[in-house]
Amino acid sequence: FELFLRNSSRFIAKPCAINLGIQDSGPHRAQPNAILEKVFTSITKSPDGKRLEGLSKQLDWDVRKIQRWFRHRRNQDKPTTLTKFCESMWRFTFYLSIFFYGIRFLWTAPWFWDTRQCWYNYPFQPLTSRLYYYYILELAFYWSLMFSQFTDIKRKDFLIMFVHHLATIGLITFSYMNNMVRVGTLVLCLHDASDFLLEAAKLANYAKYQRLCDAFFMLFGVVFIVTRLGIYPFWILNTTLFESWELIGPYPSWWLFNGLLITLQILHIIWSYLIIRIAYKALVRGKVRLLATLWGPPSYEPC
Repeated sequence: FELFLRNSSRFIAKPCAINLGIQDSGPHRAQPNAILEKVFTSITKSPDGKRLEGLSKQLDWDVRKIQRWFRHRRNQDKPTTLTKFCESMWRFTFYLSIFFYGIRFLWTAPWFWDTRQCWYNYPFQPLTSRLYYYYILELAFYWSLMFSQFTDIKRKDFLIMFVHHLATIGLITFSYMNNMVRVGTLVLCLHDASDFLLEAAKLANYAKYQRLCDAFFMLFGVVFIVTRLGIYPFWILNTTLFESWELIGPYPSWWLFNGLLITLQILHIIWSYLIIRIAYKALVRGKVRLLATLWGPPSYEPC
């Protein structure tokens, strides 16, 4: 499914981006130079003053010219706006589709309205085909994110996202193996509620629709904090920690399951702090558009 979305971005996202005026043009390319290229790839991408002086004498170049070369060479490796637009487009499509699939499925599920239903007759609860496909799609998507981290646009938050993907894959796999799929569907749907809003803000930012970008990011921030710091601990953790203890009692895997859920909660707190800090700085500067830019896909730097 992810492969289908990625390939479709070539035929849908790219034409959309071009129609919105997003050009497939990269940054200024550095002048070919074998010596500087060897230093860049093998030694350092940001040489210090002493090395700059040595290169200046070796090449008979001005130090500022060498600094400019390294700056152009670093920018040369950054993805174009068109590339980032296409990546956000396929992620937006998946997050939106899986969120509405989850809502439609859970709307008729009794445990959506009463979380104690997650533990009645456990572990002898039927696994329906719709629930199975929901789980498999989510698991496949997060496995793809895990592997694509090493090939996609590089992020400064690589480590924290790596921990997040590990915890998520562990939770999905563990809950499936232990037939905790009812509460698992609640966790999945809750996490999908805000992700597509962030991707929508990125798309608007790349297309230079500032007001739309501002609106989407502010909405994302509100939904993220409400779902991750409000609903998640008082709805999800409440049922996994207390209702499950009351109805089925603790067992060895209970501790691991809740340990992974608490790990996610710690990540939620970290991300919420980052969102609030970035939002505060941007609002103080009067540049709300920086919100989605700073929370952009390559890193927290401006895209």
